[in-house]
Amino acid sequence: MNYPKTIENSTPGFWRRFLSMMYEMFLLLAVLFIAGLIFHLIFYDKDSPYFMIAFQLYLVCVAGIDLIWFWTHGGQTLAMQTWKLQVISVDGKKISIRQGIARYLFAIASISFFGCGILWALFDRDHQFLHDRLAGTKIINVGG
Repeated sequence: MNYPKTIENSTPGFWRRFLSMMYEMFLLLAVLFIAGLIFHLIFYDKDSPYFMIAFQLYLVCVAGIDLIWFWTHGGQTLAMQTWKLQVISVDGKKISIRQGIARYLFAIASISFFGCGILWALFDRDHQFLHDRLAGTKIINVGG
């Protein structure tokens, strides 16, 4: 499915994308809370030297599976649907699983470095986040 560049699906503003990310953070926090509860019910040995690293890796994987699934199956998470945003490939097609994984891993890195990958959008020629630029994806407006 190709999306021609029109007013409806042009690049949304920085603050709209940023606020969508904040909303996404709260939704993801709920998913991670439930996933963490399940993890703690299954694994009782909290004194194990590997418990914390296994728990953190588990949460990163749960978040990744959640986001990548939504991005590759319709291009929108619940927060993106609310803000009428969609992630697509730079060629206008649905993103691949490989692009979804790359976008997720680059997003973790760009947010971890004091949000530099987010602030990148203020200086990028197409106003894209660094993780979108590196993964070959972009966020567009959809609908009215």
